[in-house]
Amino acid sequence: MLFADRFATLRQTRAGSPAISFRGETHSFGELVTHGWQVGNGLLGVGVPRRDRVVMLSRNRPEFFELLIGAGATGHALTPLNGRLAPRELAELLDDTASPILFVAREFYDVAERIAPQCPQLRHIVALDGGHHRWPDYRRWRDAQLTTRPRVSARGEDDLLQLYTSGTTGRPKGVRLTNQGYESLFRALVDEQLVGSRVASVILNVMPLFHVGGVNHSTFFLLRGAHLQLLDDFRPTEVLDTLVERRANQVLLVPTMMHALLREPRARARDYSHLRCIHYGAAPIAESLLQEAIEVFGCRFAQFYGATENYGMVTRLAPEDHLPERGKLGSCGKPIAGASVRIVNPLGESLPAGEVGELVLKCRWMPRGYWQQPAASAAALAGGWYRTGDAATADEEGFIYIRDRITDMIISGGENIFPAEIERVLAGHPDICDVAVIGIPDGYWGEAVKALVVPRPGSGLGPEQVMDFARARIAAYKVPKSVEMVATLPRSMTGKIRRRELQEPCSGGRERQVG
Repeated sequence: MLFADRFATLRQTRAGSPAISFRGETHSFGELVTHGWQVGNGLLGVGVPRRDRVVMLSRNRPEFFELLIGAGATGHALTPLNGRLAPRELAELLDDTASPILFVAREFYDVAERIAPQCPQLRHIVALDGGHHRWPDYRRWRDAQLTTRPRVSARGEDDLLQLYTSGTTGRPKGVRLTNQGYESLFRALVDEQLVGSRVASVILNVMPLFHVGGVNHSTFFLLRGAHLQLLDDFRPTEVLDTLVERRANQVLLVPTMMHALLREPRARARDYSHLRCIHYGAAPIAESLLQEAIEVFGCRFAQFYGATENYGMVTRLAPEDHLPERGKLGSCGKPIAGASVRIVNPLGESLPAGEVGELVLKCRWMPRGYWQQPAASAAALAGGWYRTGDAATADEEGFIYIRDRITDMIISGGENIFPAEIERVLAGHPDICDVAVIGIPDGYWGEAVKALVVPRPGSGLGPEQVMDFARARIAAYKVPKSVEMVATLPRSMTGKIRRRELQEPCSGGRERQVG
């Protein structure tokens, strides 16, 4: 069964039930799927070739799901772009898709006008909010189409989504995620009862829908009949108010979001008794932050680990493994059904428990590779295993611990040092709001550890206090040799530190030799 079939079933069984609430409006499953069929018929009507990309440039909004249903039903691949990118970057990605059609929201009309001439294959632009003097209004365009299911059907091997990687390790790559792959992952989650079957569930999504986490969290629960509360962006007070007012049962957060929610002035004054589970992932989390969140929200917590290339889900740290006596809070869990992982050395040989190596994985929902990048696809999927680029260890019970990105590893005086380990320690300091650790060139050590720290306003925290805190908790060779106090740190939308931006001013024009 494809996603289009599953949505068709919801149109029959839950036509009048609420599917998505957004900005005071609620859309039923019947309306959502009917609009999706209209979109699919519209794509066929303007002659978008089967298997072409359908691009969307917008913040979160219900039309994303209409486009996903419509494109998924007709064998097209929806490609949502990250609106936080610069116009030059957006032009490069739009051109890379070779898409003939772009759906754009009002806040990006000016950007679309600037970049469209740089994309020769772009023939149609649809204005999601109307009001443009040259582009058709989305609702009028959609509502002029047939409401019956499109007569051209998608196939399992067709791409359903093309999501671009964050670009933290280089130029973003378009990851091809298929109908069949998503169906395999959905079945695994249902079989393990990892997505609820209670149709009364209320789900809150604040993650961007150009990110695999936002897509999964929203779509998988919708397919189980849940009511999705959708926010267009992350604003801490609005998120907490929506959680309470809409009595949401589940939400997905990245660590930076969790930190921001806990710093919201009334975070501890609200009633979260309706919350059943907070899912988290996408970036390393400090144990002190996780423990604080568990205390404040009082619900179950579950972590998912995965990359865009493996549909965002490979391992899971279950709620029961968050109990203090389990001692697993630093782990990203064990593989879910249908997935296998190994920790290997540079020769591809499996390593015993406790030894650091690269995490490689295999699952039933492997991607088709990268869009128009056969060499990169072959390298990432060599031997049928996906190379994550993450340095990791496994314990005797098979729980996986991500140490860091291999390319972020610092080699200082012959010792291998993982920035994420130091960051997790320093994040436990009460006067540190944010921290990043990088390796900088050093004539004696080869590379030296440097910490960039965002102090709590008015704390008076200084570099020596940071180093003293570290000396009491980690080995001497891991202690930062320098500390710089900064106002902010560059992070991606999912909370990953953009280390390359921090290292460039310190590199002196030299390339790092690690990795």
